[in-house]
Amino acid sequence: MSQPRVLMYSTAVCPFCIRAEQLLRARGVAEIEKVRIDLDPARRDEMMQKTGRRTVPQIYIGDTHVGGCDDLVALDQAGKLQPLLAGTN
Repeated sequence: MSQPRVLMYSTAVCPFCIRAEQLLRARGVAEIEKVRIDLDPARRDEMMQKTGRRTVPQIYIGDTHVGGCDDLVALDQAGKLQPLLAGTN
C-alpha cells in the first residue's frame, strides 16, 4: 500500500516547519508536498479556510488534518503517527 500524501503549508523561514519536516523524514516520509503561503497569498487564504488556523506549518496526512508542529510531535509521542503514515489509522 502506498503512503498517503503528506501536504504541508509552510513559509521560507519557519523553524517549526523545518522541525516538522525533519520528524516526518525521520519517520520515513520521502515526499512532502509543500505549499509556500508566503509566495502565494491565495493559498494562505485556502489554508485558513480549510484549517481555521493562520500559523504554519499546517500538515495533512492523506485527508487527516494533523495540525502544526506541536500537534505532529504529540501524535508521534502518542504512537499514532506511524499508523497514520502507513495508511492504517
